[in-house]
Amino acid sequence: MLQRPSKIVCVGRNYAAHAAELNNPIPSEPLLFIKPPSSWAVLPKIAIPTQQGACHHELEIAVRIAQPLRRATLREAREAIDAAALALDLTLRDVQDKLKQQGQPWERAKAFDGACVMAPWMEFSNLDVQLEQVQQSTFVLRRNGVEQQRGDARQMLMPIAELVAHISHVFSLEAGDVILTGTPAGVGPLTPRDMLELEWQIGSHSEKWSGQVIKND
Repeated sequence: MLQRPSKIVCVGRNYAAHAAELNNPIPSEPLLFIKPPSSWAVLPKIAIPTQQGACHHELEIAVRIAQPLRRATLREAREAIDAAALALDLTLRDVQDKLKQQGQPWERAKAFDGACVMAPWMEFSNLDVQLEQVQQSTFVLRRNGVEQQRGDARQMLMPIAELVAHISHVFSLEAGDVILTGTPAGVGPLTPRDMLELEWQIGSHSEKWSGQVIKND
């Protein structure tokens, strides 16, 4: 079981194509929100609420912070990241749309139990993988065998190390905290019994994980 972090910091609209598909403007600086530890879940468990409208998948690269960071330089931020993983930022889209229309925070749509689903960490110390390879990597989500999302980390509007440095100037990061770096285009609704497959090509490594969607009401 992956250890829960003290907080999960998420970055919205870090891929231009995803912002466009939801008719959202590209922010002038990273759009940040936080998921609590209670949102933490680990593949193959993918449990979604079904009584609050559509629940969308958002596949992202996550990174883990290994040491406290506060007002970090780019170099300090880069050196503080010790692992990466794929993650699903599950989103109650109908709820989020209503909240956005009312100018309210997104937590009701983003912070429910099980809203952050993690694949296993790829530890930099155990693999021939470093942050540079993560920033060059590609990743795919298939639902019931059909490709839904394909991401290329080189297309991030703000690269990972810059994101971490920026976040550390907004609030302190603690060892074990997790950063979700944004989702590419192709987000869409999930239904119970959907089978999801996550695939990641990172450096010379190719990994796959899967899980089945169940109800969480």
